[in-house]
Amino acid sequence: MLKIWGRRDAFNVQKVMWLVGELGLPHLHTPAGGSAGGLDDPAFLAMNPHGRVPVIDDGGTVVWESHTILRYLAARHTAGGFWSDDPATRSQAERWMDWSATTLQPDFLTGVFWGFYRTLEAQRDGPAVADKLARCARHMELLDRELADRPYLGGDRFGLADIPAGLNLFRYFGIPIDRPSVPNVEAWYRRLQERPAYREHVMLPFDHLFGRLAF
Repeated sequence: MLKIWGRRDAFNVQKVMWLVGELGLPHLHTPAGGSAGGLDDPAFLAMNPHGRVPVIDDGGTVVWESHTILRYLAARHTAGGFWSDDPATRSQAERWMDWSATTLQPDFLTGVFWGFYRTLEAQRDGPAVADKLARCARHMELLDRELADRPYLGGDRFGLADIPAGLNLFRYFGIPIDRPSVPNVEAWYRRLQERPAYREHVMLPFDHLFGRLAF
């Protein structure tokens, strides 16, 4: 059985859990990190020397790094329709996955969600937060333009492209910040909310994280 380590409210773990839900994979989840601890245990470090989650063990194949896990599971379970053997087709999803990891997530999760929501007002770096908010607005406007002619980032069907970027939306639209008008992004978000796996693994309460930098 597929084994998964991580906190269910951890952003990168939720990417993996979302795809696991979409694929309907039986799995065993072990809480790790935060209050659950365990990341410095020798047995865990033997799986991931970086001491970070998520980590999976699929019948003896250990994989870490959330986007690598997404690619692995999609390729491992091709019947789910998340993987293509054609490099050009596959690149359409992978480019958005990489953009999400290198551009959107650092600006939103680190810059806004951590810098604003998870940091008490007295401790916030106002100019830095304002800069990240402006960056996120531009990212959302870019996504809005991209989604003007298709329902999902990768095209007509939900796919891997939607998971890393779409994961941000639950928190982006759920915290009190100024946001630009992005009707196509909002429509995309509504489509994602219709997916049972998104509701189960992504739409989890996060109010316990307000003003809290420690896990």
